[in-house]
Amino acid sequence: MVLLLAADNSISKSKLIAIVDDEDDIVKLFRDAIGKINGITIFTFTDPVLALEHININKQKYVLVISDLRMPALTGMELIKKIKELNPYVRTILMTAFAAEDDLFQEYTKKELINAFLEKPIRLGDLRAEVNYQLHTFELQKEESFIKTK
Repeated sequence: MVLLLAADNSISKSKLIAIVDDEDDIVKLFRDAIGKINGITIFTFTDPVLALEHININKQKYVLVISDLRMPALTGMELIKKIKELNPYVRTILMTAFAAEDDLFQEYTKKELINAFLEKPIRLGDLRAEVNYQLHTFELQKEESFIKTK
């Protein structure tokens, strides 16, 4: 299922954010929690494979992907790795109700494939703060990349 919420009614000028979780109530709750942030368009997915297809088509427009760790067909870490291969600049937040202490998680964090980690249950204020931080970091990263190309 794909749900869309455009905060400014202009998808072409918006920064795209994906929320990926196999639980429909979670994606709706998180969409509502961050939906008032200006300049973003939110796509929600309960199927990580469908999310990856959409992100692949729109890879240059995505700025942030919020993904659950444990999902059928494709784990959150697998999804994030594939997304970073498509666009290394997209910011990522991994969330889970389980401890993520394995070696692969540590490697992905060290390589900045995972930019932030939120443990469920997530306070909505913490989610909004982290999303704002990641959007700000994306803008700084974009400016830095622009300056290097000059």
